[in-house]
Amino acid sequence: MRSRTLSLAAAAGAALLATAALPANASGLARGSAPRATGPASTQEGSVSAADLLAKVTSCSQISNGKYRTDDETSATVPVCGKNGAVFWKADMDVDCDGQRTSKCSESTDPWYQDDTAFHQSDGKPLRADTLPYVVVPSSSSIWNCGSAGIKGGGVVAVIYQNKVEYAVVGDTGPTKIIGEASYATAKALGIDPDPENGGADSGVTYILFKNSQVSPIESHSAAVTLGDRLAQTFLRDN
Repeated sequence: MRSRTLSLAAAAGAALLATAALPANASGLARGSAPRATGPASTQEGSVSAADLLAKVTSCSQISNGKYRTDDETSATVPVCGKNGAVFWKADMDVDCDGQRTSKCSESTDPWYQDDTAFHQSDGKPLRADTLPYVVVPSSSSIWNCGSAGIKGGGVVAVIYQNKVEYAVVGDTGPTKIIGEASYATAKALGIDPDPENGGADSGVTYILFKNSQVSPIESHSAAVTLGDRLAQTFLRDN
């Protein structure tokens, strides 16, 4: 069963990305451990393979001042690592269903549901977790200041799981000590059970966040794929 504490929720709401170019009003929250995921989807976004990207992140040059937990009850084992033009981490995937209320994401489907996200669509509405692939990043803290590293709302993320690449945007913020969370749509696209309460993946997810990138509008997944593919090619060339 997933769990979150009130203290973590308060911490998440207290600190948003310092350099975010989009409105920030609410934070995502991390869940507890998740069961094993289903098999990956068969389609591939962009021209860069998962294998080529993973070959560039086999070792970690740690840029965070400490390490993160993947869930409330786990020990801190996940560092944020630096590369040319990107940062990355390897963790689990908890499912974030926060944002616009839909049949898949609401109080009836998610015990921890919140009707807002840290970053908003171009029309001012919260993001829609069941249709937009987005990633949750830890709120800035003494462990790591994501904004100072060039990671902001609307930035592009390559999410890799079981030989599948899905491009997403930085869409929400979470607790200061927990890492490894993405939207319902991200999980579903990767073949991971997207159920916000019992789904997710226990491990094996790699998140590569491209520095100083910006998808406009943030809600355009096609724009994220186009920009992400170009940045992934640059990432391979420069690392």
